[in-house]
Amino acid sequence: MAEYNPNRSPAWNYGGNNWKLSRSKIDLFVECPRCFYIDNKLGTKRPPIPSFQINKAVDYQLKQEFDTHRAKGVQHPLQEEYGIDAKPAVHEKIDEWRENFKGVQRFHEPTGFLISGAIDDLWINSDGEYIVVDYKATAKNEPVKELSGKWHEGYKRQMEVYQWLLRGNGLKVSNTGYFVYCTGKYDQKAFDKVIEFDVNLISYTGNDSWVEPTIYEIKKCLDDEKIPEANPDCDFCNFFKSRKEHELK
Repeated sequence: MAEYNPNRSPAWNYGGNNWKLSRSKIDLFVECPRCFYIDNKLGTKRPPIPSFQINKAVDYQLKQEFDTHRAKGVQHPLQEEYGIDAKPAVHEKIDEWRENFKGVQRFHEPTGFLISGAIDDLWINSDGEYIVVDYKATAKNEPVKELSGKWHEGYKRQMEVYQWLLRGNGLKVSNTGYFVYCTGKYDQKAFDKVIEFDVNLISYTGNDSWVEPTIYEIKKCLDDEKIPEANPDCDFCNFFKSRKEHELK
């Protein structure tokens, strides 16, 4: 993991030539406007969560697998297993849309924001509707079959932002998206250099009506000279508040 450097170059802060509003930044604002402001306007980043390389490996393998069926123009076995009216979509921008730091881009003229997010996959049904698909990997005693955890709310928002972005690119997008959820098993008798996964397809009916109003709220927040109040539900805000209290003793 690279050494944490909290200070960003001004060019990457709000108002700088390189700044744009990513899907993850929108989610940070929803989580905590104060952390979002300090990050994007003042240029001090939250300490990052370590990335899990095995999750990246699962994502890569899934993309390779679905791309094989995309090239053949046929359904993936998982789509057949769940009786999904869909197959991997062929689109000239699919590789660009899946590329980190590029992704699906949409210019929001009222705010002047360039908004982006990198999707994992895109399917298409017989009605010509595009379907947003997100890959998830974890390890638990029981396979994940539904989105019920607190952190899953972020996953849902993630999908809705992708749906909003794709609609802004002129695509007919289904409200229903899918999570390909891979859960590493703990009950193997031997490792044998193999980790087995339960793979479940979880449907989610998105509603992106919150996205645009939130973009206006973000614009208002960033143009304000006052830092938002600390969020009592934010672990980072609570940590720094507690630390400050100890330092004053």
